[in-house]
Amino acid sequence: MPFTRHPFWLVPCLLALAACGVRARLPVTAGMGPDPVLPRPNPAPIPTVDIAPAEGWQSGARPTAAPGLAVQAFARGLEHPRWLLVLPNGDVLVAETNAPPRPQDASGPRGWVMHWVQKRAGAAVPSPDRITLLRDADGDGVAETRSVLLDHLHSPFGMALVGNVLYVADTDALLRFPYREGETRIDAAGTRIADLPAGPINHHWTKNVVASPDGKRLYVSVGSNSNAAENGLAVERDRARILEIDPATGATQVFATGLRNPVGMAWQPTSEALWVAVNERDELGSDLVPDYMTAVREGAFYGWPYSYYGSHVDERVEPQNPAQVARAVVPDYALGAHTASLGLAFYGAGLLPQYRNGAFVGQHGSWNRKPLSGYRVIFVPFTDGKPAGPPQDVLTGFVDEGGHARGRPVGVAVARDGALLVADDVGNTIWRIAPDGSL
Repeated sequence: MPFTRHPFWLVPCLLALAACGVRARLPVTAGMGPDPVLPRPNPAPIPTVDIAPAEGWQSGARPTAAPGLAVQAFARGLEHPRWLLVLPNGDVLVAETNAPPRPQDASGPRGWVMHWVQKRAGAAVPSPDRITLLRDADGDGVAETRSVLLDHLHSPFGMALVGNVLYVADTDALLRFPYREGETRIDAAGTRIADLPAGPINHHWTKNVVASPDGKRLYVSVGSNSNAAENGLAVERDRARILEIDPATGATQVFATGLRNPVGMAWQPTSEALWVAVNERDELGSDLVPDYMTAVREGAFYGWPYSYYGSHVDERVEPQNPAQVARAVVPDYALGAHTASLGLAFYGAGLLPQYRNGAFVGQHGSWNRKPLSGYRVIFVPFTDGKPAGPPQDVLTGFVDEGGHARGRPVGVAVARDGALLVADDVGNTIWRIAPDGSL
């Protein structure tokens, strides 16, 4: 039954009940770091729903940068910008995108609630289905020109450039386009390299892609088709994993599994390991389960759906699988429960020396935690290729005093001049963070 035919009073009533859901007993910081606190599950009959309704930025308003930093708008007036790629010449590509139609991902009371949540969060807008190119030719930190590089895509997300080839991860396919440095429009049709899991559920629709340092392999992240396998395991084929794809032939093999919703991926410069930011499962209480980032071991299994953080069994999953639980790898670093940590970028430039070698993480913000968590950009310091200290706030102020979301950070990227760029899909802005006094 289509969402519009459900009784108009049903969703507000369910939300009123959900608002009385389970409140966090621990600070969000307890679920951060290499050894997060993992209390017993505390699920509620109706999921806790506490979300900052999307409002957008008032004229002249902006997020709050950490001491010593300043923030300005690199580009405003975009349509749901979510992911970024900085090209060698300094041009910035932005995936303006949102979920495709998913007719089977919003059925029953839970589905109705989730649809309502997405609408309040600003995530129910139609997908622009394009990649826009932003250019700051005069180097003042503001893009003075923009052009549509590619359009008529299908919920595009990840992008990777290898030589003169631009790869784009649509929601259902990995595509290849010819690219010439400096061009502002690609009219050539994309070549389909490999199919990616999609279909009428397509619960986690975003597909990200990064290339190996030598450009000979592509790594594509694919999220699960459910929260905790409630749609059955048959619909999870090739999901909750990272795929390794040969760009020359399209041959695909599994690189790692058990990753509920892997999104941001980046190569750690010291260890040269592939790292990924992962969104963990919901509805086990406001203190569970922490999202995380981790170095990805080839062939490793990270627990989903049977367990989380190693051997912590999710008793909701049927059938259980003790053998898989026994081999589940513990992630390297927790990022807080329900923070929706999506963006991931390691910093190696010189403009912000205090952040060298560590990782920036864009936290889109919670819906299943009371009080809110995420809605910020954080930095995790690294030493010798491993996390080495507590997270630090870099960009905050996305939620106003009344609990409304002025913006929600998603993708993060390092500009050619060393500034940090942040895609804000509710504020429809790309923010630029640089040293205070340099703007």
